[in-house]
Amino acid sequence: MADKFSRIRGLGLAYKVAWDAYCHFNEDDGWAMASHVALSGLLALFPFLIFGTALAGFLGADSFSETAVHLFFDTWPEEIAAPLAAEIRQVLTIPRGGLLTVSVLAAAYFASNGVEALRISLNRAYRVTETRAWYVTRLASLGYVIVAVIIFAVISTLLVAVPVALRYAERFLPWLQDLLRTASEWGVYGTVLVLIAGLILSHKWLPDGRRRIIDVLPGVAITLIFWTIGALIFASYLSTFANYAATYAGLASVMIVLVFLYMVGVIFMLGAEINAALMKYRVYSVVARARRVRNGGRIKDASEPDPSANVGG
Repeated sequence: MADKFSRIRGLGLAYKVAWDAYCHFNEDDGWAMASHVALSGLLALFPFLIFGTALAGFLGADSFSETAVHLFFDTWPEEIAAPLAAEIRQVLTIPRGGLLTVSVLAAAYFASNGVEALRISLNRAYRVTETRAWYVTRLASLGYVIVAVIIFAVISTLLVAVPVALRYAERFLPWLQDLLRTASEWGVYGTVLVLIAGLILSHKWLPDGRRRIIDVLPGVAITLIFWTIGALIFASYLSTFANYAATYAGLASVMIVLVFLYMVGVIFMLGAEINAALMKYRVYSVVARARRVRNGGRIKDASEPDPSANVGG
């Protein structure tokens, strides 16, 4: 009887969390914010890669652009990623000045606009008001861009170094061959790891306020699951029904990317809304308390919103 009661309470709490997340997303202009994230992300993509290529070249990572293209697009459906990846490769082959030229610095600034769009949308989703000065958040966004470029540059350098190390290991360290071969064939698995790390860092540190790692993991998991499902459905839709060329002519590939990014933006924000609702209803406290209560014990009702929770209203 107690187990049945606990299951009913759990289903009721799950419904409360899901309904609260959707209602807050809908009432707080989540659909409009998702379009803002999509457009800002697309506009920031090319400047990020231009600035990244310049900085990576300064650091000696000449294969940065190819690695970045893989890290960005290996988790996208082929129908969406291929046209955009081809355009990006063409843009990145254009010669530019050094790292400190005006155009490259401007690219870094415009790339940070994408991070700012994510920060604003996450602040709304987590129901917090930004308390940091505008120049602090802008510098933080530029810092995220630079850190992302450095991480991509390190990965690209490692991918170049691994085949050399593999040839060396074949002669002198045969026990390392399997590990190095796995690293050289990392493919989509490495891309997924980078994506997970980026989502965790975004949810934890981009918006104002403090959150634990456990507070952001449910939203990250939901984002990854629905991203995968949405990408498969959208790719099937494109190959079966959609004819964007008939509506948008030469802009068809751009519109396809925008619609896909809009879908990803909605999923991303709903993941943050779920995290905020979980904290609002103190779900972790409910679960921990339920584990401590023996069979037949009475669990205090902790599924009501916590007025002291730092997630807004």
